[in-house]
Amino acid sequence: MSDSNAREHLDAKHERNREHRIEGIKRWVEYIESEPPETWGPQQNAVVNDQLDAAQSVQTSASHQQHVKDVAVEILEASGESDADST
Repeated sequence: MSDSNAREHLDAKHERNREHRIEGIKRWVEYIESEPPETWGPQQNAVVNDQLDAAQSVQTSASHQQHVKDVAVEILEASGESDADST
């Protein structure tokens, strides 16, 4: 497989993964719109808490942590939100 083909294969895989994530998000939105917060709230809290625990258990460099913060700011700016809006 040439470098070009490998890159195309990887790009296609990333696009499939992205599409699966979007499908999952849409299913979650449908679920939370059809169920009361008392049902889905604890489930969402458990997922978020597990993600935070996993992130804290991974040793990352300061530069990677800064990169993650920078990406988060870019996402908020692109969505029209600011840090003040999200608190």
